[in-house]
Amino acid sequence: MKFNTTLSFLLFTTFIYSQTFTLKSKDLGGQATMKQVFKGFGCEGENISPQLYWEHAPKGTKSFAITIHDESAPTGSGWWHWLVFNIPADMKEFAENAGDITKKLLPETIVQSKTDYGSYGYGGPCPPVGHGIHKYTITIYALDTEKLDLNRDTNAAIVGFNINSHTIEKASLVFYYKR
Repeated sequence: MKFNTTLSFLLFTTFIYSQTFTLKSKDLGGQATMKQVFKGFGCEGENISPQLYWEHAPKGTKSFAITIHDESAPTGSGWWHWLVFNIPADMKEFAENAGDITKKLLPETIVQSKTDYGSYGYGGPCPPVGHGIHKYTITIYALDTEKLDLNRDTNAAIVGFNINSHTIEKASLVFYYKR
């Protein structure tokens, strides 16, 4: 009898702790495809942001933010490919190409601020030729505030500071690309 009680407790505990905040994509594997690669700066991709979905947001989440950062960029501070914030707490998914602001696939209250390309919305991978493999980290942040009081022209460092100062939990996906 004691064995069954202990086993039940362990299974229940494993189930509870396996329900962690998680970011997933139906589009991404370990490598970017030409679908996600930037169109411009010498790259010939389609610049389509990947489909993303998340589950098991932590208690107290009032909104989300999503970023894509290339820490391998030879800039001294990496390269910001996508900065999205003021995502409502009840939202659980971005459709493929939601990062194209002309398509209006996201609610107007969501802000897609300026990337290091100098444009708004998603800007896919486009590392320098011969620079090797670059690591792209997509991170979703569960925030303790409904809104960051920032606009689409706020620079990435300020957006990042505000996101990090309100983060309850975060989850990431990593993919790679070289040319």
